[in-house]
Amino acid sequence: MRRRAAGAALALGLLTLAGAVVVARGEEPGGIDDLWVRLFGPPDLGPVDFATLRRSPHDALACPPDICPNTPADLVAPVYPVAGAALREIVRAVAQQEPRTEPVFTDRWGEQDRYVARSRLMRCPDTITVEIIGRGEGASTLALHSRSQIGYGDFGENRARLARWLAAIGTRTR
Repeated sequence: MRRRAAGAALALGLLTLAGAVVVARGEEPGGIDDLWVRLFGPPDLGPVDFATLRRSPHDALACPPDICPNTPADLVAPVYPVAGAALREIVRAVAQQEPRTEPVFTDRWGEQDRYVARSRLMRCPDTITVEIIGRGEGASTLALHSRSQIGYGDFGENRARLARWLAAIGTRTR
């Protein structure tokens, strides 16, 4: 009986150590990022059609009502007193200041960009989709959708991220 308990404790210890090594390697080959890709696929969850968007329990949405007519938004994005190209650059600068966030797609001819942000400890990926919408000369708004790839709930992190981004964008457009 004691041998079994010791063997189980040893196995658990080795498994814990292996898990710690995978997490510690992070984005390096063989790290936790590779494990998430093998288990759940690429971290970039692809484009969003805001007009037909359906929500999930692990996402957040900031959107003007006329752009996202089929689903209620968590936050309403304001109209900013800057042209769309300038707003897009401001969003890029805000995203670059977020820790563990990187651009993964830029639509050269359209107005939609995507970023992947990773959680601090386990580096779980969230995809943030940004679409810039013109509102006449010198004015624009945006739609932001942040969704988690792993898990069922996100503990409010996606909504908090969008609120942070909107606040930072608002500060930079004043």
